[in-house]
Amino acid sequence: MLAAAVCLLAFAQSCSSTKHVPKDKTLLDKVKINIEDGHGLIKPSELTGYLRQNENHKVLGGLKLQLALYNISGRDSSNWFNKWIRRVGAPPVIYDSTLTIASANQLRMALTNRGYMKNNVTYVVKQDSAARKTSVTYNLRLNEPYYVSSISYNIHNDTLRNAILADSAEFPIKVNSVFDHNKLDKERILITENLRNKGYYAFNKENITFTADTAAGSRAVDLTLNTLPPQKNEHMPYYERHKPFYVRNLTFVTNYDPVAMQNGHYFATDTVTYHNFTVFYGKEHYIRRRVLEECCHIEPGKRYSASDVNRTYQAFGRQGIIKFVNIDIQPVGEVDGKFLLDVYVLLTRDKSQSFSTSLEGTNSEGDLGFGIGLDYQHRNLLGGSELLNTKFKMSYESLSGNLGGLINNNYSEYSGEVGITYPKFKAPFLKSDFKKKIQASTEFAVNFNYQERPEYTRILAGAGWKYIWSERQNLTRHTFNLIDLNYVYLPKSRYNFLDSITNPLLRYSYEDHFIMRMGYSFYHTNKLSATPMESRLQPNIYTVRASAETAGNLLYAISNMVGQKRDAGDAFKVFGIRYSQYFKINGDYAFTHNFNSRSSISVHAGAGLIVPYGNSSVAPFEKRFYAGGANGVRGWGIRTLGPGSFNASNSQNSFIYQCGDIRMDANIEYRAKLFWVLEMAAFLDAGNIWTIRDYEDQPGGKFELTKFYKQFATAYGIGLRLDFTYFLLRFDLGMKAHNPASGQERWPLVNPRFSRDAEFHFSVGYPF
Repeated sequence: MLAAAVCLLAFAQSCSSTKHVPKDKTLLDKVKINIEDGHGLIKPSELTGYLRQNENHKVLGGLKLQLALYNISGRDSSNWFNKWIRRVGAPPVIYDSTLTIASANQLRMALTNRGYMKNNVTYVVKQDSAARKTSVTYNLRLNEPYYVSSISYNIHNDTLRNAILADSAEFPIKVNSVFDHNKLDKERILITENLRNKGYYAFNKENITFTADTAAGSRAVDLTLNTLPPQKNEHMPYYERHKPFYVRNLTFVTNYDPVAMQNGHYFATDTVTYHNFTVFYGKEHYIRRRVLEECCHIEPGKRYSASDVNRTYQAFGRQGIIKFVNIDIQPVGEVDGKFLLDVYVLLTRDKSQSFSTSLEGTNSEGDLGFGIGLDYQHRNLLGGSELLNTKFKMSYESLSGNLGGLINNNYSEYSGEVGITYPKFKAPFLKSDFKKKIQASTEFAVNFNYQERPEYTRILAGAGWKYIWSERQNLTRHTFNLIDLNYVYLPKSRYNFLDSITNPLLRYSYEDHFIMRMGYSFYHTNKLSATPMESRLQPNIYTVRASAETAGNLLYAISNMVGQKRDAGDAFKVFGIRYSQYFKINGDYAFTHNFNSRSSISVHAGAGLIVPYGNSSVAPFEKRFYAGGANGVRGWGIRTLGPGSFNASNSQNSFIYQCGDIRMDANIEYRAKLFWVLEMAAFLDAGNIWTIRDYEDQPGGKFELTKFYKQFATAYGIGLRLDFTYFLLRFDLGMKAHNPASGQERWPLVNPRFSRDAEFHFSVGYPF
């Protein structure tokens, strides 16, 4: 269907690309940038943003689908269909010679800013009168760039000079580097940020200028950095010198309302002095003074620091009871040779409680179901912005298969969770300065899950204590599970469910067991938030995810210390229940290269390993790896691939056996925005899972160095996505290319069969 739609639009484009172009005008059909003598230092793609007029966007190598869609509309602009189709598509770009001249000038300026002072920009315009189309080619000759031969500093204030040069190793401009004007601006911003973190509140980047001196006929630039005095202000004459500022008074306004301000003064029902700051309360003391102190990194008597201000914003932003936060900084003059500031932290309260319901439908590999959820939140449980979160969910699913009579027609599940999150690091014996610095959240939670399947009744219960904290604008996040308890209980087994599992190791995965684990997970990305400062397209984005966890070590040590006897299965028990002992690591890396704002290519690689030991001979079923599905090798359904060359088609209970201890997978995906919210993708997937031991009921599943690379499953396919900005709906069609399962078609790529090799997936968000 997607291919047919694309072909139809392509035909529409070829037939009527100039349908809505006025008769005395031409369509801007092609725009090209050629670079001569660039030495590969500048690519044409880096300069397209300077063009004042570009052709209609192309996809799939040359199809202008948005233009084609626009051309489907009729000439009656009042017709509702024509209005909608024009809004979704894109009108033709009418060639404008004045914009071509402006584009050439912008390219010259851009090259000059990059250090190519003696550049030459020309353009060639070709018009096809019969086709009513115009193409423009910009020819850029760069010659040799200018370079920085020396750097000097004209800073008359010795204190300021020392403060600036202390960070000179971080400066982007270096001797013998290309004389790039963009780097000059980056250096101004960097110096300003560093100085404002050292107390220089009145300093801004306009106080820094550069002087460039070149000898006649030379490309060498002698660069001088100059500092200018602050702009004079009749109300603040003390700004005339660059000196550090100090915080005099710190005041919290807990019920800030700009409408209720009286003559520019902050209103307070009650005023309280605590330690070295003042609190203006409204009618209710809804937040404790201790919490205000812990969240604020600005301290009276200390030098002003912009980073302390930002950390204060971040800390209060994590308080659920705080809706808005603003920090008002007021210079008050010079006292005893010091420039002083008064700081007001303005807080607006949010609602304390909320209640929500949710209804969802599911389609899990053809099994239809629905779920009902109830959520309750209290954002200020104990007056310290503690978040109480309670959840209850009921789900029902109609199962489509019978798997030899084992499964009949339904699956129901009831789950509940109660958790409390403290917006600070809760731990005994730690100094308050450390807790304040790390800015972690502490979460305590208990959960309960009841599963009713035709073949068994299963109960899962758990409790946890973990810390979550982030760094550098949330680019890096850490999660440390200090303790995580999980209890699996199987009170009922029907249809000889357990007896049907002949492999005792897999049987153990479904029998009663207890997991006491500790773990750490790490997330890091270089993806920047969309701010005016970072409005340009980020060409390369990467994401790293890694985790490690271990379970049962403390219990195993205690069992040995007290001389506990092992059961018949040579395992220790706690409260009559066998506990698991294992070590697990998992990691993923994803990289995206954006060709432009509308097309990109993404690659992903991941691997994982779980090793049972000590008290366990097999890892818990819920902790093992599986392959296939919407986020794996998309030629297979979820939990239908592997392990190794294992063929599950002859197994009644294949879902039990298609799990492993090792995973490896890799993906590559090309993404292109079509029109409106539509986005297409083409992908290649590869991967599989393996076991670390040779299990009788999983023949061919063991990882072997001489065979594993031959057992990678591969798939290819296309996808259609609906990008609504806040969320993305994904539809992927995957086809098997190489199938490692023994007894099945090894190379479906050569001999494809849609009914056998195709798998359709629906999901939310990108696969990686």
